[in-house]
Amino acid sequence: MPKIRRGEVAHEAHGLRWVDEYGWLRDKESAEVRAALERENAYCESVMGPHEAVVEELYQEILSRIEQTDLSVPVKKGPYFYYSRTEEGKQYPIYCRKEGSLEAAEEAYLDENELAAGHDYFSLGVVAPCRDHRLLAYSTDARGDEDYTVEVKDLASGRMLADRIEKTYLSLVWGGKNEGFYYTVLDEARRPYRVMWHGLGEGSDRVVWEESDERFRVDVYASRSERFVVLEAESSTTTEVRLKEGDGEFRLFRGRQQDIEYGVTHQEEWLYVRINDRGRNFRLVRTPVDAWGEENWEEVLPHRGDVYLELVTAMRDWLVIVEREGGLRRFRYRRRGESEWRAVEFGESAYEVDLVGNLEYEAESLRYQYHSPVTPLSVYDYWFERGQAELKKETAVRGGFERSRYVVERREAVSHDGTRVPMVMVRRRDVDLSEPGPTLLYGYGAYGMSSDAGFSTSLPSLLDRGVRYVIAQVRGGAEMGRPWHDAGRMKQKRNSFLDFVACAETLLREGVTRREQLVIEGGSAGGLLVGGALVMRPDLFGGVLASVPFVDVVHTMLDTTLPLTVGEFEEWGNPAEEEYFHVLREYSPYDNVRRAAYPPMLVTAGLNDPRVPYWEPVKWVARLREADTAGSEILLKVNLGAGHFGASGRYDRLREVAFEFAWLLRTWKLI
Repeated sequence: MPKIRRGEVAHEAHGLRWVDEYGWLRDKESAEVRAALERENAYCESVMGPHEAVVEELYQEILSRIEQTDLSVPVKKGPYFYYSRTEEGKQYPIYCRKEGSLEAAEEAYLDENELAAGHDYFSLGVVAPCRDHRLLAYSTDARGDEDYTVEVKDLASGRMLADRIEKTYLSLVWGGKNEGFYYTVLDEARRPYRVMWHGLGEGSDRVVWEESDERFRVDVYASRSERFVVLEAESSTTTEVRLKEGDGEFRLFRGRQQDIEYGVTHQEEWLYVRINDRGRNFRLVRTPVDAWGEENWEEVLPHRGDVYLELVTAMRDWLVIVEREGGLRRFRYRRRGESEWRAVEFGESAYEVDLVGNLEYEAESLRYQYHSPVTPLSVYDYWFERGQAELKKETAVRGGFERSRYVVERREAVSHDGTRVPMVMVRRRDVDLSEPGPTLLYGYGAYGMSSDAGFSTSLPSLLDRGVRYVIAQVRGGAEMGRPWHDAGRMKQKRNSFLDFVACAETLLREGVTRREQLVIEGGSAGGLLVGGALVMRPDLFGGVLASVPFVDVVHTMLDTTLPLTVGEFEEWGNPAEEEYFHVLREYSPYDNVRRAAYPPMLVTAGLNDPRVPYWEPVKWVARLREADTAGSEILLKVNLGAGHFGASGRYDRLREVAFEFAWLLRTWKLI
């Protein structure tokens, strides 16, 4: 393995002095740093080189399940039906529309393959037709640093307008007369902090709102009714909303109050407000559209301790809520003017369901996508009046896939404090659980993001080789509601790691796997999860797959010039406060590496990553190698042309997955 040299950087905080022996790796412009990363990639390739045929076999397997030439379900907006399609051999989708009916001639208005030509990485951000559908504003990122450039295209002539705006983020709303649009821009820490107005053809843009509190990020969007433009300032714990109607100014809906989050949804004469002022799981109130004061609020749904109100959305005649109970999502809806709620339930024991493509305010149906570990991604229209779901498309899965071969099971582990932690296991039906076998344990557990069990076209390549795949729904997510998130953040963050350890111990105790067969996986904040569990219990795992892991917690959270840092204080804590400094030091994977026998590992990084700087995984790998007493193979793979999300092209991404799967099979000694 390459040896990354030491280059000490001294730090001091709260009367404590320490040295970061790999701090020099933060110099991204250094030729020596670049050379070190290239040596790591060369070493990783040399180790995995003998398995090139396996990587190719896995890649072809995964590819064989995918309908390479395909199209999405069209979405109606105004006179047009919008959709995207893919063509075999092309990395990116082509965006199209038809006017009037699905039988009309196709208009391909944006080809992402053409935009991506010549770039190692490419990401399309916003794609926003103006209200009369003549112009298209879209944004692109060709580095992976999530710094987007907006351009405007005349869809009638195909020509590009002179309007070009750099350093924007993922918000853009056209004005009602199509004379310009609102958008958000980034500060030096890549925080969306300003809402701007851009008038087409004008030389300078106008600041609409600037957020001075560095914990807050701003967003701007239109209500589905298009009556209001909504300007939202939001931190991890607090929200403030302003509404603009017609040619009026933005008006404050409710002033920010620490730890109070809310969102506003318009439906005809009412504004519906989802708010957590009476409990962490939110309640629903409404107020007349012309009388916002809290004295006019009428409660629609009270706070419920066992049901998490996740989202509220509205069509003209129907109000829809998304809620979560017992770890599973469901929808409920009611007709405007009525009080009776009806439910959209789903029958499987584990699944993932999301609202998609609901653009029409006058719609009489709700579109959603549903999938589970054994049910491919399926798009439905649910007709409110009939109470029936109409399947619009189930994604075809080729390559001999048969869902009946696989089974999904719900399990649970008991954590250190008696908390029952849900797990979802997916396996081949013919796998004998009386015999231990290779197991991949996945977790995330942060930001209140739930790890629901959805479909993967890649996963059968592991399941068909006898692998058990397990999702640990640890505290820090919101599978069991907002209190589940609270119990795994700030001072309670160690619960996430201890829950994950408990899940691993349960799988071992129940004979599902053996220590040398148990590999853990997590990415980003999930990389913190597996890193924290590893340094707690290096004896427990047979391998670690950590993708762009957030592991250098203290140094990153002390550096307020980095993207995300200040906004993350309400998730992890601010180490400028001595109490939180010690909390973070207690679990930070980089700071808690000690001499021990560590298992084999594959760690990935992205050179242009604005979320988890590349040096975090690189430094962690260097320190782990130095401390490892087992002589384990600890590999580092750095994408030198991308950011947080790895390769952007669909074929390139599949090759990354095939490479990781080959490493897993090598670790399990299945190749």
